[in-house]
Amino acid sequence: MILRKPPLRDVHAERGASFTEFGGWDMPVEFDSIRAEHEAVREAAGVFDVSHMGEIEVVGPDATALMQRLTTNDVTALAPGDAQYSAICREDGVMLDDTVVYRLPDEDGEDAYLLIPNAGHDEETYDRWVAHRDDADLDAEVRNATEDWAMFAVQGPDAPDLVADEADADVLDLSKFTATFTDVAGVECWVARTGYTGEDGFELLCPWDDAETVWSAFADACQPCGLGARDTLRIEYGFLLSGQDFHPDDEPHTPYEAGIGFVVDLDTEFVGRDALAEQTDAGVEESFVGIELRERGVARHGYDVTDEDGAVVGRVTSGTMSPTLGKPVALGYLRTDLTEPGTAVDVVVRGEPKRAEVVATPFE
Repeated sequence: MILRKPPLRDVHAERGASFTEFGGWDMPVEFDSIRAEHEAVREAAGVFDVSHMGEIEVVGPDATALMQRLTTNDVTALAPGDAQYSAICREDGVMLDDTVVYRLPDEDGEDAYLLIPNAGHDEETYDRWVAHRDDADLDAEVRNATEDWAMFAVQGPDAPDLVADEADADVLDLSKFTATFTDVAGVECWVARTGYTGEDGFELLCPWDDAETVWSAFADACQPCGLGARDTLRIEYGFLLSGQDFHPDDEPHTPYEAGIGFVVDLDTEFVGRDALAEQTDAGVEESFVGIELRERGVARHGYDVTDEDGAVVGRVTSGTMSPTLGKPVALGYLRTDLTEPGTAVDVVVRGEPKRAEVVATPFE
């Protein structure tokens, strides 16, 4: 398979990054070490190249109707510059992806949106939006702009000031889940107070051809970080990873099962709405939880979780040795009656049950 390359693949290689395939992209997994990069974000700041994320632009008289039909949250609540976390579901309520939706400034007087699918989902998302637009005879232009935009995340306690120093607008005035266009290092960027690490910071979208200018402004001022640290950081905060913590075929779950029911607005009409309404009445059989091991060992994706009698009651979907806390933590699904924090379970690590406990996230 030929991997897609972010605009700065060669720049990262010259910096000494190692690479991994992720969502069909050849992405830096680490520059120095996962631990050093993780600690930099928790204690100071780090910059991530996340240009593997997709960008779908939706513009036109019926753009709002199309977005409302295909995402679970209420896009009519968004004013230009607002963002919201949402899910994309099948008719049965199972998630195809989770996403951030940005309301852009109007384009030629028409509503405009920017949708961020996860890595490798941009083409299928584009096709889904076009098919639903055509089926409903809606007037909206849908563009797959993934290779028009580079995307960087500057995250950590020092990140807001670093971005403010490079931005023309006063980005410190942006609240969480708001965004604006402004020049950063002389390049016009879409600057959003969003992120995937649990720390404060910004995500910046800039033109693909200007990526090195923007990246260098931050890579010279803080720690460059790869996908390895991004993963350990998001696990510590209990954030979902599309394709791993949920997958429409291999790990099918609704937003309610995955712990993000807050992104579902049943007062709107979206694909999957009726199935999710039924689930609110019936309840869920299993739920997404945090788990801490109380013995030596690291829980990995696919490991079974058992009860005191050895019966399988769930499974791990993500796990790591927490660099911040120095203990093994995991995320996964358990039978709902076992999801109360403090519940004792076992995680089967290489065939051996390890004592563990259900805990709330973020991990502490």
